[in-house]
Amino acid sequence: MLAPEQQQSYEDQGFLVVRGLFNSADLAPWSERFLDIVEERIPPAKDMTVMRDVMVVKGVVDPESPSAAIAKIQDFHNDEVLFDGYARHPALLDWVEGFIGPDIKSIHNMLINKPPGVDGRHPLHQDLLYFPFRPADKVVATWTALEPCNKENGCLVAVPGSHKGELFKHVNMNWEHQNLGYFGADGVGAHEGRVHLEMAPGDTVFFHPLLLHGSGINKSQGFRRAISCHYASAECTYLPEMLNFPHRPYLLVRGNDHDGGI
Repeated sequence: MLAPEQQQSYEDQGFLVVRGLFNSADLAPWSERFLDIVEERIPPAKDMTVMRDVMVVKGVVDPESPSAAIAKIQDFHNDEVLFDGYARHPALLDWVEGFIGPDIKSIHNMLINKPPGVDGRHPLHQDLLYFPFRPADKVVATWTALEPCNKENGCLVAVPGSHKGELFKHVNMNWEHQNLGYFGADGVGAHEGRVHLEMAPGDTVFFHPLLLHGSGINKSQGFRRAISCHYASAECTYLPEMLNFPHRPYLLVRGNDHDGGI
């Protein structure tokens, strides 16, 4: 799927935004599934985590609805609507194959829900922190907007070219309210070189695991929702000594496994 100029842009910038990869008919079942789970019309799938926002947990914010209490759901690999519908979507995997090759495993997935009225910031960080796989160039993230994502509601920000550097030490920020697991790259701060990735529903950004990226506060009255999956080539080497976070299943979604790979 990658044109030469798109491949070059990804190599230079560390990310590529593809406009209109999904249409409204694609997005609707994923949004509906999220609401069915958080409003308790159906139970969460096995292994799924439904994570409340820290300001809700601390009683700082009294949410007006069940969905306004939730920061994200993650590990939806046992939910057929979300996993089969999104993570296994052939159009998405065609693009992923262009970045990391034909033998693809899902290594992490989540649906992110940034409600109004909470802090919701995620400091600039690198996703490779969470993944004990190498080489880094054989790992890629996908992030698809379910609602309009803009500066007002806390869209993604990225630092172009930062994927060419090393993995930073990551720390918890000295913020009053920060969700569990939202680490930031030590000493990076807001970074004057960051750009805002404003996206319409269905737009998808693919990005390198060393790319510095994060997001801001939702200052709007609506939600900022997105669905995301990380993939790695089955050729990657698994390095258990680098495992900093709970182990997750690594599911083959296209191609073949490789001896000695993940």
